[in-house]
Amino acid sequence: MRQKLFRLFLALTILMAGILIGSQSGAPSYALSGSPSEVAQEKMQRLLNFIEEDYVDAVNTDSIVTVTINEILDKLDPHSVYIPKTISSAVAEQMQGDFVGIGVNFYRYKDSVAVIRTVAGGPSEKAGIQAGDRILLAQGDTLYGNNMPNDELVQKLKGPINTEVGLRVFRKKDRTFQNFTLKRDRIPIVSVNGYCMLDSTLGYLKINRFAATTYDEFSTALAELKASGAQQLILDLRDNLGGYMGMATQISDDFLPANTPIVYTKNKKGTVATTLANAGGAFENKPVFVLVNERSASASEIIAGALQDNDIGTIIGRRTFGKGLVQREMPLGDGSSVRLTIARYYTPTGRSIQKPYGDGDYESAQDRYASGELQYKDSIPVIDSLAYTTPKGKTVYGGGGIIPDVFVPIEDNAVLVVQELERLGVFSFFSFEQLDAHRNDYQDWTETAFVRDFQVAETLYQDFVTYLKSAGVPLDTKDHKAAVLLELKAALAYQLFGDNAVLKIRAAQDPMVQKALTLKNQTGQVNNIHLLSDKPPKKL
Repeated sequence: MRQKLFRLFLALTILMAGILIGSQSGAPSYALSGSPSEVAQEKMQRLLNFIEEDYVDAVNTDSIVTVTINEILDKLDPHSVYIPKTISSAVAEQMQGDFVGIGVNFYRYKDSVAVIRTVAGGPSEKAGIQAGDRILLAQGDTLYGNNMPNDELVQKLKGPINTEVGLRVFRKKDRTFQNFTLKRDRIPIVSVNGYCMLDSTLGYLKINRFAATTYDEFSTALAELKASGAQQLILDLRDNLGGYMGMATQISDDFLPANTPIVYTKNKKGTVATTLANAGGAFENKPVFVLVNERSASASEIIAGALQDNDIGTIIGRRTFGKGLVQREMPLGDGSSVRLTIARYYTPTGRSIQKPYGDGDYESAQDRYASGELQYKDSIPVIDSLAYTTPKGKTVYGGGGIIPDVFVPIEDNAVLVVQELERLGVFSFFSFEQLDAHRNDYQDWTETAFVRDFQVAETLYQDFVTYLKSAGVPLDTKDHKAAVLLELKAALAYQLFGDNAVLKIRAAQDPMVQKALTLKNQTGQVNNIHLLSDKPPKKL
């Protein structure tokens, strides 16, 4: 008891010392008035003014405001976020689906800018720039050497639309120097990774996010697949964390009959907005398989929920992320903005799929792996009180993601390790070096022949093993060989032919794609993955 009294006395003494010191301030004192939000704003403004005018050291008040904003948003929900002005333009480009530039993918390789691929239809491809070229100068400015930061380099290649830029290029394959003059143009940041036919009637299309151009990309891809004979479709939404809600509802509309509910939203005032399907959807009354996993979120879940709740198609994979909140981006006036949650959304049966949040309660993919849910269907948590019924009598559940109709467990550890190396760019960089040294060895391959017939040579595999060791990457390649061979082939195919070739190569060993094929073939339709043409599909 005596110790408690002493600690209280000590705290009061420190506080009183602050009051005595503070009492010497000449700042005017006047009462706050207004609504609670107005009082809070005025208090915050006074505090910032005091810090700026009277604090003993110089302080960047903008950084204080940023910290404050982030702490305020942390008190709300996991999806209300602050976007600083330093990254706002990059975020905007990702969401609008394009930027203005010259249309190349490149590496800073050794001391130069090495072209990996040119964007189909972009300024560089039209001008004749090729994979393997080194861009040395842009408008006379030196790009080679290791002193230029990446963001500065990128800005020299970007610029206003239709502005000319002169490039000095070293062509490694014939060791010549060439000059190009090209006009900058809009370069798409594609959200449809690729699309292809897996057999004579089954199309496959992958979407990586929902940007402003996604529905147009989707429509173009779907039209080409239908023209190639697609009567059924695999829509791959794995690892798609979402984006614009309107893109998801438009895509859902293409699968649903007129006046079918797609999604409901409800704001704090209780206002409910309902989105219904229109007539004439591009893929109505045709089978669709939707692939999802634990990283399929938000707009991806709107599509999965709309189709599942209306008894359209089959959802294949693992329980989705569980994001049932809607954000709106609001500018803060200085180039920064905040994405603020403004509503909840509900699937057509009325379920919310938002997983719980608050006080450390926000479930992660690691939590799901530890619980066994990613490996075993029986470990998926089901809340009986959140059961809903579809028009045809199927039971679906709310409370944290979309539970698939058909469960496919996560791949084994060997595959997961190799996939992580792929995400880190290990395979891409190694493949670039191989092509850079031996590009002529691949010049006679067509996309179809490469996908169908190319086998990674043992010598190339051993070169990769050596490369990993020299890079200090710990990997027991003996246990991972099959997955490594697949990713080496896919990485080479991307740099030679693009995304569509990668989809075809991975599909042959993809458990979810193979599950969709099995389900399709149970109806007695055409079997076997094969390629329909030597002509590569158009790139969006």
